[in-house]
Amino acid sequence: MIVLAVCVVAYVLGSIPFGLLLTRFAGLGDIRAIGSGNIGATNVLRTGRKGLAFATLVLDGAKGTAAVFFARHFGAPAPLCAGFAVFLGHLFPVWLRFKGGKGVATALGVFLGTSFPMGVLACLTWLGVAAVFRFSSLASLAAFAVAPLVAALLGRWELALLFLLMAGLGFWKHKGNIQRLRAGTEPQIGKAA
Repeated sequence: MIVLAVCVVAYVLGSIPFGLLLTRFAGLGDIRAIGSGNIGATNVLRTGRKGLAFATLVLDGAKGTAAVFFARHFGAPAPLCAGFAVFLGHLFPVWLRFKGGKGVATALGVFLGTSFPMGVLACLTWLGVAAVFRFSSLASLAAFAVAPLVAALLGRWELALLFLLMAGLGFWKHKGNIQRLRAGTEPQIGKAA
């Protein structure tokens, strides 16, 4: 019951749509009406407000890490369950009729919270791919792919399973991006969708 309660708290935390809230408070209206229609940092960047995009990135990532750290007080397997629940909250927030973001920043926050070295590696993967190819979606897919692979190589099977589940959902949420990448029509970072 305690783990279930922790997961509910983590889900609610994950459901907070920081990109939507920040852009509304800044007087930019509904972020879902511009660009890709997503509530994440990449779409916030399309408003031209780099500070808001950075704040969205940090807050979406922080909620992933915070959920894992909070759950540590309740022992195993609460941190892993909370990590998955906060990620689900971001993807399917109850406040937005279960139509949320793609979960990249929140996933990176979960990776950092459950295993700091693996989280850093996933973040560096995202940064490296984004710097070379200039596609946020491709960088995100690479980071999602690296995390479970590295966890498995290090014998951290519980993390590998968690990261694999998250990667599967992450790839599913990016299915439109994958189609556009294959078609050569995916917008690069900072450009209109």
